[in-house]
Amino acid sequence: MPAITSVIAREVLDSRGYPTVEVEIACEGNGDHTPVGRAIVPSGASTGSHEAHELRDGDPARYEGRGVLRAVANVNSEIADLVIGMDAGEQAEIDRALIALDGTPNKSRLGANAILGVSLACAHTAAAAAGEPLFRYLNDGSPMTMPVPMVNIISGGLHAGRQLDFQDYLVVPVGAPNYREALRWVATIRFKALEILQEEGHSVLLADEGGFGPALASNEEAIGLVLRATERAGLRPGSDVFIALDVAAQHFFDGDSYQLASEGRSLSAAQMSDWLADLAGRYPIISMEDGMAEDDWAGWAQHTASLAGRLQVLGDDLFTTNISRLRRGIDAGIANAILIKINQIGTLTEAFETLAAAREAGYRTIVSARSGETEDSSVADIAVATAAGQIKIGSTARSSRLSKYNQLLRIEEAFGEDAPYAGKSVFAGLSALTV
Repeated sequence: MPAITSVIAREVLDSRGYPTVEVEIACEGNGDHTPVGRAIVPSGASTGSHEAHELRDGDPARYEGRGVLRAVANVNSEIADLVIGMDAGEQAEIDRALIALDGTPNKSRLGANAILGVSLACAHTAAAAAGEPLFRYLNDGSPMTMPVPMVNIISGGLHAGRQLDFQDYLVVPVGAPNYREALRWVATIRFKALEILQEEGHSVLLADEGGFGPALASNEEAIGLVLRATERAGLRPGSDVFIALDVAAQHFFDGDSYQLASEGRSLSAAQMSDWLADLAGRYPIISMEDGMAEDDWAGWAQHTASLAGRLQVLGDDLFTTNISRLRRGIDAGIANAILIKINQIGTLTEAFETLAAAREAGYRTIVSARSGETEDSSVADIAVATAAGQIKIGSTARSSRLSKYNQLLRIEEAFGEDAPYAGKSVFAGLSALTV
């Protein structure tokens, strides 16, 4: 691989209108061709406290204090001085050097947003130098597969002004024959949900990730609405399509109990676990994310024990793509799946290491976007390259989401008619599939 010759960062805007970091890296080329890679860093609204540190300026006179000029300056000075001259293809070496340069446990000195921008842009540059699409460049030679999309229909929590307690009510098209048909199915379900909401006089304004954010009477009503939309789309809940819930319990946990504001209820960890198990017993739910707060390990143990054989018990705020937290979960038998968000940890190498450790332990893996997204479609390539099996991008609305869905269509086309689709195989062994 050729050496890196230039590193340029700039402040750009994400899907919510907040600043984020874009990095552009070039390396030595052949003749008139100069390989260039570009990456834009996503940002979360619902963030776990154990995530790597996103560096913001804090200047109230610019972008409500959310500017990223300090992170940009760190890339254009210290980080550029470090990586210029390094081999563009030595991803792990570059990422380890970035971690060492920062020197803090959570990348707070330089900013995880600065570090990730460079890490991801390096991968794009190396792929360009190799003349390969990113998904092929990142693949280690193992079989690849098109992921099953996990798609928002209704949103609540921090993504939709807390109209509902749970953050997202999603559909998972496990029965589709291929990715493009899976995408058509979920898009149709969204259209039918729009029809139902309009017929019943609800708001159809969109939440951060493109799902609808109506003020429904309860969390269970939202589940019922998604099921009705699925049936109206001519699909069979519990066979063609399953439900996934992103509970995001951390955001209504007061340190002692779970406060369900939309339902006027307060639940202990044991009661919360029992209630989620009851929902899983009455609805075709295949995945439940962050059913307990990020540090309620005892609650997670009960939650996992009651549901791990039935459905996907998924940790996001619990694990934050951090291999140390994942290993604690593995040792304690907590959860059976992990969400992989590259900005939670701050380098591509660390995210891949966490994904590999999860897979080795038998955990399912889901590559995920964030609520603050951009036109960068890297997560689509990452999901295919790693054969993660599932991807969680948001709804089929807004170009920041569709850039990823459309990139997956291009990748499937590149595989040809026999493009592998993970489908039900991802959830093999879970009793929810056979109910």
